[in-house]
Amino acid sequence: MISYFTEDTDFKFTGKRLNNRWLNLVAENEIRRMGDLSVIFCSDAYILEINRKYLGHDYYTDIITFDYSEGDTISGDLFISIDTVRANSAEYATDFENELNRVMVHGVLHLIGYDDHTPEDISEMRGKEDFYLSLRELL
Repeated sequence: MISYFTEDTDFKFTGKRLNNRWLNLVAENEIRRMGDLSVIFCSDAYILEINRKYLGHDYYTDIITFDYSEGDTISGDLFISIDTVRANSAEYATDFENELNRVMVHGVLHLIGYDDHTPEDISEMRGKEDFYLSLRELL
């Protein structure tokens, strides 16, 4: 089950049904089942506090993923900074919705087991993001 929440932002997420179908499709395509997934839209200040408190990092980021997956069932919390997603969409000259979708699928791909620490990992992750973004357009 996918649930959506907000913390320290007035952002309103629309299109939950389509998004749920899409993220479930991502999981199924990667031979996984969707367990409990919480998507928490928040502010830069909120995600910075999460980053400091739980990861010991003192910087802003677009997403923090907490993985509670077991076996083939993916579960976790995706904290997404709406402020940083907006800034990144301007910086990369993409629309906000596309950038937000990229960040969400990025978090789900982490739960599936993909990483982004090496150049090879980053390339594979970006390819998966692009592939699943193109599938979303078909739904």
